[in-house]
Amino acid sequence: MKAGKILLSIIILLGVVLFFSVFVVKEVNQAIVLQFGDPKKIILKPGLNFKIPFIQNVVFLDKRILNLDTPPEEVIASDQKRLIVDAFARFQIVDPLKFYISVGNERVARSRLATIINSRIRNVLGQQELQTLLSQDRSKQMALIQEGVNNEAENFGIKIVDVRIKRADLPQANSDAIFRRMQTEREREAKEFRAKGAEMAVTITSTADKEVTVILADAEKKSEIMKGEGDGERNKIFADAFGRDPEFFAFYRSMQAYERSLIGGETSLILSPDSEFFKFFGNIKPKTE
Repeated sequence: MKAGKILLSIIILLGVVLFFSVFVVKEVNQAIVLQFGDPKKIILKPGLNFKIPFIQNVVFLDKRILNLDTPPEEVIASDQKRLIVDAFARFQIVDPLKFYISVGNERVARSRLATIINSRIRNVLGQQELQTLLSQDRSKQMALIQEGVNNEAENFGIKIVDVRIKRADLPQANSDAIFRRMQTEREREAKEFRAKGAEMAVTITSTADKEVTVILADAEKKSEIMKGEGDGERNKIFADAFGRDPEFFAFYRSMQAYERSLIGGETSLILSPDSEFFKFFGNIKPKTE
């Protein structure tokens, strides 16, 4: 009975020892086995591994490509214009031992990398004019930044895969000033366009009025000409009629005089029977068959 308890205790002890001796490295990880803080073994491949329990411990490091967002940084261009640059980087731990010795963990590494990236951005972009920095083609500048950051990151066992600028904006004060200047310029252009439009409207109206005057004058001229031609034709007809029958022409003229005298409907004429107005009526004779 006593031997059985001892055997059970040994089995439990061996199980505990085995439990603390075995560890698994996943596909996305790499591991460093430490003994009292000193690195003893680097494990790069995934699988089951062993360590000395209670004496050794394991630090796992990510071997995937990691993303790093740097805080926005103010950059002064070569023409003394200020710019707010927001960048990001992608990096990978390629030397776990150097990484552990130099920075210890990923949090410290991210902080160090952010400082290096922003410093390199200030150095490279500070040599360019603002117009160049705001253009779409910044490949040359980004290549210089990545090269400089990668050279320093190698000291940490890190490889910089990529560095990119997410956004490059003017400071808020500059943006407001530029917006006001653009607004003033647009208002000036709008006033200029409105003035030109009003000038064109006056010109068009004046031209239209002039054309109307010319058209009316031409129409009146043609009307007078036609009226004159009509009066001439009428006079010609009257002259022909007078030449053929003077008495009828005299009678027609008397009828016109009567018509003009009686216009209005309220005109009264007091005439003598032997007046010139009635001389034709006294000579009217009935027509014989």
